[in-house]
Amino acid sequence: MSDEDRFVLCMLAPAVAILGLLVAYPVGLLIYDSFFKVETITPHIREWVGLQNYVDALTSKRVVESALRTLQYSVFALFFEFTFGFSAALLFSAMVGQSRWHRTIFALPLMVPPIVAGLLWRFLLVGNIGILNYGLVRLGLISDPNEIAWLSSEDIVIYSVSFADIWLTTSFVALVSYAGLTNIPKDLLEAARIDGANALKRFWHVTLPLMRPVIAVVVIVRGVDAAKTFDLIWIQTQGGPRHASEVFSMNIYQRMVRFGDLGEASASGTLFLLVMMVLAGIAYWKIWRPAHA
Repeated sequence: MSDEDRFVLCMLAPAVAILGLLVAYPVGLLIYDSFFKVETITPHIREWVGLQNYVDALTSKRVVESALRTLQYSVFALFFEFTFGFSAALLFSAMVGQSRWHRTIFALPLMVPPIVAGLLWRFLLVGNIGILNYGLVRLGLISDPNEIAWLSSEDIVIYSVSFADIWLTTSFVALVSYAGLTNIPKDLLEAARIDGANALKRFWHVTLPLMRPVIAVVVIVRGVDAAKTFDLIWIQTQGGPRHASEVFSMNIYQRMVRFGDLGEASASGTLFLLVMMVLAGIAYWKIWRPAHA
């Protein structure tokens, strides 16, 4: 081994040690606990149950329903975050140097803690005192502030709690997308324009293909982040009404903290980790990889 290789290893050793301590060890402990029946009040007492915790998690109606709600929440939030964020990025790019203050103002929600954002949107949406419903009454869209129960209707609550997430992280999508748009060579766009391509064709055949890596990053990061959301929903509804807004991360929390079942909670967490890795791999394969093919 050369001196240069040893130097590189020495520089990487602290980072590897920190990752092992803060990432590898907790994940390994999570997987290890998933094979045992463990109570949180007596964690030193373990009973080997093999795959039984996984079977119980996969056959639990409440777990399956919370997983489906997580999918609903994630797809809904990610769709609007990407639509609004990418549209804003295109607008900033079209404004060239005049968008500095617009970008700064647009990024302000990123500075708000999730708990504060959840409380803010709870006050905006809650019952007959929510500001949003009174605004809709003033606009003539509804006749009574009680007409739409954003946080107490089982049919729409899972979508209502996502408003805070959309408001909070659309700025992230916009700024990342804008950074990607600024790296697109202007020569390619100019050549397409000279060849007679209109704005829509330039966007579809030049901008969008070159934005594949950025789109992949946004989809993976925001998709995983939305799927594991806990605080934004908990502060608004605590999973209610009647578990209608209980997502998978909340189900794991309830199972571990309220019911004290560390083993099954660990199994659910391991399944969640595997599903997120598979979805991230699919997003990479379908979105990012073709750009390098």
